[in-house]
Amino acid sequence: MQSLERFIERESNARTYSRNFPGVLSHGALAQVTDSEGRQYLDCLCCAGALALGHNHPFIQQRVIEFLQSGQLQQALDLATPARLAFVDKLFQCLPRAFATQAKVQFCGPTGADGVEAALKLFKTATGRRSVLVFQGAYHGMTHGTLGMMGNIAPRQAISGVPGEIQFLPYPYTFRSPFGAQVDALETERLSLAMLETALSDPESGVCKPALVLLEAVQGEGGCIPASAPWLKGVREITERHGVPLVIDEVQSGIGRTGDMFAFEHAGIVPDAIVVSKAIGGGYPLSLLLYRDAYDQWKPGAHAGTFRGNQIALVSGLATLEYIEQTNLLAHVRQVGAQLKEGLLDIQSRYPCIGDVRGRGLMLGVELVDADAQPDALGHPRGATQLAASVKKACLQAGLIIESGGRNNAVLRFLPPLVITALEIQTLLARFEQALAACAPARARPLSAPGFAEVQP
Repeated sequence: MQSLERFIERESNARTYSRNFPGVLSHGALAQVTDSEGRQYLDCLCCAGALALGHNHPFIQQRVIEFLQSGQLQQALDLATPARLAFVDKLFQCLPRAFATQAKVQFCGPTGADGVEAALKLFKTATGRRSVLVFQGAYHGMTHGTLGMMGNIAPRQAISGVPGEIQFLPYPYTFRSPFGAQVDALETERLSLAMLETALSDPESGVCKPALVLLEAVQGEGGCIPASAPWLKGVREITERHGVPLVIDEVQSGIGRTGDMFAFEHAGIVPDAIVVSKAIGGGYPLSLLLYRDAYDQWKPGAHAGTFRGNQIALVSGLATLEYIEQTNLLAHVRQVGAQLKEGLLDIQSRYPCIGDVRGRGLMLGVELVDADAQPDALGHPRGATQLAASVKKACLQAGLIIESGGRNNAVLRFLPPLVITALEIQTLLARFEQALAACAPARARPLSAPGFAEVQP
């Protein structure tokens, strides 16, 4: 414990996740993690979704061990290596066909934010334009450049000189329609698309023609807010008609998280670029920008980085893609994702503090509200920030690791590994309801559920 105290003293004040976990996580196996005191937890954070196959998956472990013992290069800048060639071949096989036939890949520095930075540089270069259109609630990274495109204003307030010429448009957040509580989901989407059309077509809109429109098909840090297929199709139609590149940020939602390889695929659209990171490296740092070859107009060295194309990540990323394909894992994600969502909706029926359950696949959010407070100025229920913090803490005590986010940090987010089992979903739901019952009143006494007996103190 003394070493933990020294760690806290020495670590930056900017640390986040470690503030909410009072112990030392020492071991992990798929969806289960163990701390140094022997307590076990179901991990529904999984390194913010980066561990698609969970902790220490044997399929990935074996590939990495074989690579480390093979004598191959451990780092190689952007030089061709067997690991890079094999990874790129498999990656292009996994891309939607209509996109893959005209795609190029840029290996970026090993973070999603660097992939977004690369997209900004590429499309500003290719179009000769400077402005960018993004959406309220967006999260595209924490670098100086990407901060300018973040919906959450708190991390930006202390930073001067954040890049300008960025315009925010309303995302179709149907539970809290930006147009007011009286506006339903379909009308919210229609109005959101109308505002995009106006921004691009009205000569008095105040918006210069942008270099790109950047969006998440499911907003992650913004609160697990999914965009519908019709809305995504509308965005694609509008941007294509106006000659504006559409870039999809798939950093958290990509590589099977939503039950499709990429979250935009359920809309049947073809974007101009995709930013991929987190899960694509199989748990190791890797970041890619995939884009239509017509935009490949930058010069050699225009975007570089020492650790682009991390060799171990290429090996583990290839193993992840192969495992997803060989085991039909996307069908499993859809199945257990539906089980988790149905279970959360069932819990919602007993707890008035749950305002909304939403998401796709294994990227789900539960928004907590203050059912007794007066609505806000738009008629929406007020977010229960303190309750969400209490429930998250109670979940940890019940053996469940989740994260919060979204508006007022009142959304509890579930990002379990894609290999989580149906039985583990039952345990997850039981532990979550146990934590919720300890913090908030139910309409009726909560039903008992499998898994309570397994909960570690």
